[in-house]
Amino acid sequence: MLDPAFVRAQFPAFEEASLKGQAFFENAGGSYTCRPVIERLTRFYTERKVQPYAPYAASKLGGEEMDEARTRLAAMLGVGEDELSFGPSTTQNTYVLAQAFRQWMREGEAIVVTNQDHEANSGPWRRLAEEGIEVREWTVDPETGHLPLEGLEALLDEKVRLVCFPHCSNIVGEINPVVEITARAHAAGAFVCVDGVSYAPHGFPNVGHMGPDIYLFSSYKTYGPHQGVMVMRRELAQLLPNQGHWFNAGSLIKKFTPAGPDHAQVAACAGMADYIDALAAHHGITGAPSDRCTGVHDLMRAHETALLQPLLDDLKARNSVRLIGPSEATRKAPTVAVELPGPGEAAAAELARHGIMTGGGDFYGSRPLQAMGVDLEKGVLRLSFVHYTTEEEIDQLREALDVVL
Repeated sequence: MLDPAFVRAQFPAFEEASLKGQAFFENAGGSYTCRPVIERLTRFYTERKVQPYAPYAASKLGGEEMDEARTRLAAMLGVGEDELSFGPSTTQNTYVLAQAFRQWMREGEAIVVTNQDHEANSGPWRRLAEEGIEVREWTVDPETGHLPLEGLEALLDEKVRLVCFPHCSNIVGEINPVVEITARAHAAGAFVCVDGVSYAPHGFPNVGHMGPDIYLFSSYKTYGPHQGVMVMRRELAQLLPNQGHWFNAGSLIKKFTPAGPDHAQVAACAGMADYIDALAAHHGITGAPSDRCTGVHDLMRAHETALLQPLLDDLKARNSVRLIGPSEATRKAPTVAVELPGPGEAAAAELARHGIMTGGGDFYGSRPLQAMGVDLEKGVLRLSFVHYTTEEEIDQLREALDVVL
């Protein structure tokens, strides 16, 4: 079982006096940063803040640390070192990818998007309609927010070149079956792009085993600095046109990053690998990097699932709220959206008076909310946590909800 005391000791936020007594339930918007990342970022800015890859010591060390981040994270995710790259954000990475597909695809060909997505993995793809590319929408069940597989099957044919969907929605929270969806898309001759932003904080998946051609997530939600992490399978990366400087066209880790890298933040991403390895060592998980990562993933999910079910049961039993998404913790990430009689933001403000840090609104998920009939003016209250959340904090939240709701 996960050791919460060890976990929380890796996060300076839990030692911060100004945060004492407050329980953090807005992790879907960004997590606390783990100590190894902070230490690496501080070291880079104080000792290595120079142009990397030059022959002098500080520069060599800076470049080596940037390479270390990519190499170790790729190994943990089960992909090749040249299949992982960094960008300013996942939103920016998705926009650049959409431009590459715009140049590669032909008028009349099609892509599939969902209305379950965060706007960052929906809007850029939908804009391809302006170039004569057909955009087909895979729609959610209006009652539950679920993405039915038969809905995808009805959209697939020989014209579809790309299927885009979330590993889990930042509103619905249901974990979509990536392996099965990918297999169906591949069988129809389409590539697959998975938005993993809302899933990766709950344990890095083995992207290599799951099989999607693109997998995207944001490191500031996985206990790291503000970067977008992008996995693109080698075959697809070689196929798509270069989006970077002409002289970077031959580098798979550079051709989809028009802007230069943020040296310090890329280097600090190695701290995320440090953290995963520390959790693995403490809990006796051994093996190859991807095996250790999978073991830590399973620890995180088991801990979160045990804490999530009582909260879901509590909310489901309240007549005054509508629980969005599944009520079974095993099917859901601990991102819990509820529709209230009044604005979600107002409820979040009331919860803050009880030491609960959370938020309300649409969270860039206006499409799924509209599909489920939620008034965007009200939005939802969103309660999100991760593996460093404790049972005591769940109790604090439930007691606060008793008062506020």
